[in-house]
Amino acid sequence: MSIATEFKEFAMKGNVVDLAVGVIIGGAFGKIVDSMVKDLIMPIVNLILGGQADFTSKYLVLAGNVPAGAPLVEAQKVGNVFAYGSFITIVFNFIILAFVIFMMIKQINRLKRAEPAAPPAPPAPPAEDVLLLREIRDTLARK
Repeated sequence: MSIATEFKEFAMKGNVVDLAVGVIIGGAFGKIVDSMVKDLIMPIVNLILGGQADFTSKYLVLAGNVPAGAPLVEAQKVGNVFAYGSFITIVFNFIILAFVIFMMIKQINRLKRAEPAAPPAPPAPPAEDVLLLREIRDTLARK
C-alpha cells in the first residue's frame, strides 16, 4: 500500500475530518471571543475602572534603560521587560471563552430530548417456598 493511499484513508476517517472542522471552527470562535473582549467588554471595564484596565501594555522592567511610560514594543526593544499585561488579557479571554462554551453545552444538553426510560421488568414469580407459606397462611385464616 502506498503512502498516498494510506494517508488518504487516514485523512478520510470520520474522526479526523470532524477534528479538522472543530479546529477550524474553534479558531474562528477564538477570534470572535478576542474581538468581544477587546472591542466590547474591555471598554466597559475601562469605563467602570476609570481607564485603568488596559492590561495589554502593562510591564515591569527587569533590565535595561527603559524610559518611564514607554510603550511595551519600545520597552522590549530597549530592555528586558516582564510583559504581564498580555498574559492577563489572554487569561481573561480564556475565562470568557470557557464560560461561553459552558453555556453553549448547557443549552445543548437542555435541548436534547430525554431518552424514554425502558419499561420496568415484570416482577419475578414468587419462589416456591413463598407460595407454600401463602397457602399455609390462607388455610389458617379460613379456620
